[in-house]
Amino acid sequence: MDHSLKQLLDWIVEIVPNRYLQTLLIILAFALVAKIADIIMTRFLARLFRKTDLTLDEQILEIFHKPIFVSIMLFGLALAADWMDLSPKINFVTLSGLKTVAIFMWTAAFARFLKLIIAVVSRDSSRFHLIHERTLPLFSNLFMILVVALALYFVLLAWNIDVTAWMASAGILGIAISFAAKDTLANLFAGVFILADAPYKLGDFIVLDSGERGAVTHIGIRSTRLLTRDDVEITVPNSIMGNVKITNETGGPHEKYRIRIKVGVAYGSDIDKVHALLMDVAKSSPELCSTPPPRVRFRAFGDSSLDHELLCWVAKPVLRGRVAHALNTEIYKRFMKEGIEIPFPQRDVHIKSTAVPRTDPE
Repeated sequence: MDHSLKQLLDWIVEIVPNRYLQTLLIILAFALVAKIADIIMTRFLARLFRKTDLTLDEQILEIFHKPIFVSIMLFGLALAADWMDLSPKINFVTLSGLKTVAIFMWTAAFARFLKLIIAVVSRDSSRFHLIHERTLPLFSNLFMILVVALALYFVLLAWNIDVTAWMASAGILGIAISFAAKDTLANLFAGVFILADAPYKLGDFIVLDSGERGAVTHIGIRSTRLLTRDDVEITVPNSIMGNVKITNETGGPHEKYRIRIKVGVAYGSDIDKVHALLMDVAKSSPELCSTPPPRVRFRAFGDSSLDHELLCWVAKPVLRGRVAHALNTEIYKRFMKEGIEIPFPQRDVHIKSTAVPRTDPE
């Protein structure tokens, strides 16, 4: 026992000979200490923290203010119960109950404190890449599970319950569950890494190795959902998403997407005129981006055509089909109007016949 606490008890014994009055004085003394601590925290510390630019210290004080006050009161009650010299069973139940209340109070406080710290950390994505806005609920729930598990552990210790058998049973049960739910666990861990690594985000247009292409509508712990251009939703387990090549059409420095319009003109065409016409079609399209500007490239001498490619950008990948349709239509109309021939493969089929000798009937 602390020396100052022993002096306090000796002083109480000298003043009041009755044990019940001594117990009451112990409770009142700790109530006074708790009130003094409450005044220090609410008046002096709170006033000091308000002068700073940070709000984190005020939030921390608000979280731990009540647990400190209640803990001082609980300590006084525990000391008073021990001073009463009750029967061992009643004394054990009383002290264990007071310890349990204190554990629950501090568990709730630490849960709020961890949520606050995680929220603060998630705002600085430049330093903490793993914890950000999208992974915040995940880490918050994981820390809450850890805090609750520790609280239950300390509650069992407070009631002198042997936790060795419980922990061994939990370990065996965990091994059995991990084997039975290995696919679920694989999806869970893959989902954690997807949320942390962020190879794609909500709204991104992605293409999988298997050919599925669509907008990401949901990123969960178990699966990722894609909405295709046919308005069909595809659910892909995260264990697959974590082990395939993913092309993110919306990734990169911006969301713009480049479309390529391939067109061939006949040999002998005026290619300067072709280039100018293609550029004019691109610049006159309102759905194309002006930056980066469109460009025309003479790609190759084909078997029957001079192969060109019109390169231009649209604001979002979802627009590529509609814009490509409009450009192809306009290019064909302009080529027909300007008399520019678009060749197509032609084959000459020669039929060779052989005379069949005639035979006379018998």
